[in-house]
Amino acid sequence: DDLDHLRSDPAFKLACGRLPDTGRDLCSQPTLSRLENAPRLRDVIRLTYTLVDAWMDSYPREPASVTLDIDDTCDVVHGHQQLSLFNAHYDERCFLPIHVYDTEKSRPVAVVLRPGKTPGGVEVRAHLRRLVRHIRTRWHNTQITFRGDGHYARPEAMAWCETNGIDYIFGLSGTKPLARKVDEVADDIRTRRAIENLPVLRGYTETRHKAKSWDRERRTVARIEATMLGLDIRFVVTSLDVGSAEWIYDSLYCARGQAENLIKLHKTQLASDRTSCRSALANQVRLLLHTAAYWLMLTVRDAIPKVRELAAAEFATLRLRLLKLAARVVETTSRIRLAFAAACPEADLICGLPGALLPLGP
Repeated sequence: DDLDHLRSDPAFKLACGRLPDTGRDLCSQPTLSRLENAPRLRDVIRLTYTLVDAWMDSYPREPASVTLDIDDTCDVVHGHQQLSLFNAHYDERCFLPIHVYDTEKSRPVAVVLRPGKTPGGVEVRAHLRRLVRHIRTRWHNTQITFRGDGHYARPEAMAWCETNGIDYIFGLSGTKPLARKVDEVADDIRTRRAIENLPVLRGYTETRHKAKSWDRERRTVARIEATMLGLDIRFVVTSLDVGSAEWIYDSLYCARGQAENLIKLHKTQLASDRTSCRSALANQVRLLLHTAAYWLMLTVRDAIPKVRELAAAEFATLRLRLLKLAARVVETTSRIRLAFAAACPEADLICGLPGALLPLGP
């Protein structure tokens, strides 16, 4: 609906290569809807892999290793769209799209629309296999590590990773047989906390564990925290055979929390949960367009000098400080002038950004 006004906005027209006053208006809302519904399945798959290529292009050379965070998020629907299901955990009819991020660089890797149910082992394995297969077309020697919560600790996914030389670290639901293996350490931590009258005491241990559905024993790390309210034990399972239990949990696994912040950027500050088309393919195209917008905002932020506070700002702050500014657009016969307010607080930064971004253009 915003296109009814924005299609004739001088700055938007100028950004799209049209003259701000005499140039034709941009596309209307029905035209954009036709664009979203135009791609077929093969085209949507190619567009999805193009974003993976954009992520790989952001590296000047093949990296020695990358850690990819995989997670799903609730995307509430507003009707009976294709793939929408009722999810009892969220108490909503929704999608649960999967997001994959290179969290260390804050870069999106892939986003896939899927039904509103917890992914099963076969589905998780299929997503990992397709993503790794595409990465391997260009990066043959990079060591890939997948990191995710308990949704992804599926025997099919872990077995596939081990067979193909891919590392993983996933959250793991606690069970009585698993808890019994750490009982001795847990009792020691609980006793020491009580004796020393501490508000909280945390410890770590590891064991080898084989669930009924697993084909082998795997390294399992436990974080044990004793408080005045009792014990809290969290488990992770990993293919890594290096590093202490504390490092595996605190430094490696807990770093996945940043991926949740990136998903919030994607949803709340780029409105990527507006998947209101009826067709699943059209909604996947919407997710891809929002991810492309993520890349545009990320490119602008990366071009800001690191000494400036906006170099680490969220997208909403960049939008308010750099993009949603009042300016006078004047079209003459020989040039187009952009006149900003004399008191613009980021005037020097706005003057320098075009020069920093132009080398990145075609």
